[in-house]
Amino acid sequence: MTVKLKRVGIYVAQMKRALDFYRKLGLAIPDNADEAHHVDVEQDGIVFAFDLVESVKRVFEGWDKPVGYRTELAFQFSSREALDDAYRQLTSLGHKGYLEPRDTPWGERYAIVKDPDDNLISFIA
Repeated sequence: MTVKLKRVGIYVAQMKRALDFYRKLGLAIPDNADEAHHVDVEQDGIVFAFDLVESVKRVFEGWDKPVGYRTELAFQFSSREALDDAYRQLTSLGHKGYLEPRDTPWGERYAIVKDPDDNLISFIA
């Protein structure tokens, strides 16, 4: 059997609000996607998908609101300074900082910001 990862998807309450956050991280998302129920964004061979919760509820039987943090979405920055700048920019716009930028024992610069749907988004440099 051969398996290939097709996409990574997240469920969002408001498409435009979510897409605006990820645009600030540099994802090329067209403006006309703001009103869609499903959006695929391909970057460097990875498809990142966004689905409205209201649409997902129609497909899944017995939808339960997820609780806790079960995945990590991590974005690689070109430098420590770029990571720090992105963290400052997003938190100054009102996005919740979860872990301020810091250097790790394994040599990476690391920070976490919550996206508009409270997913933990890791920044790495």
